[in-house]
Amino acid sequence: MILPVTAYGHPILRKVGVEIDKDYPNLSELLENMRETMVSDQGVGLAAPQIGKAIRLFIVDTSPFAEDDELEDDERAFLKNFKKVFINAKIIKEEGEEWPFTEGCLSIPDIREDVFRHEKITIEYVDENFEKHTDVIDGLAARVVQHEYDHTEGIMFTDKISSLKKRLIKKKLENITKGKINPDYRMKFPQLKRR
Repeated sequence: MILPVTAYGHPILRKVGVEIDKDYPNLSELLENMRETMVSDQGVGLAAPQIGKAIRLFIVDTSPFAEDDELEDDERAFLKNFKKVFINAKIIKEEGEEWPFTEGCLSIPDIREDVFRHEKITIEYVDENFEKHTDVIDGLAARVVQHEYDHTEGIMFTDKISSLKKRLIKKKLENITKGKINPDYRMKFPQLKRR
């Protein structure tokens, strides 16, 4: 089932997610709904807070990036197959140069800004079978993971841009909060006035 995406301004997007265990109700159904929502809405990641759940869960699928002709063959192959579930994740190390990349977010439609992030991370998490992993991830995949991880920490990508850019997009963000936009997918707006 395709779920509505929670829009910027909703308080749940600012909560630090709580850890879950293997007995979390209907987890496999939730994951399937999140995958369907992410693909339908043309995202490369989706975090539980974006669908109204303040838990430490996110999914990524970087395969859309694999179509970029400027990538090396090995990076293209990696991105094509990088599809993971991250539960109770904790980034334990960030390394390398911080580099800019234009990011967007399903919770913040029609706004894209350059965000600086570390090129390599080490992350601990459990997968959907609650098997523990420690992965070292770099490049675009690391960026997607960091973006989604931030959601479980109550952080939005707009928190990482300059104060000048924040002022320039302030009205757009207010319009998103009030539902004064027309996204191509279902959304839940925090201040939408019902008639």
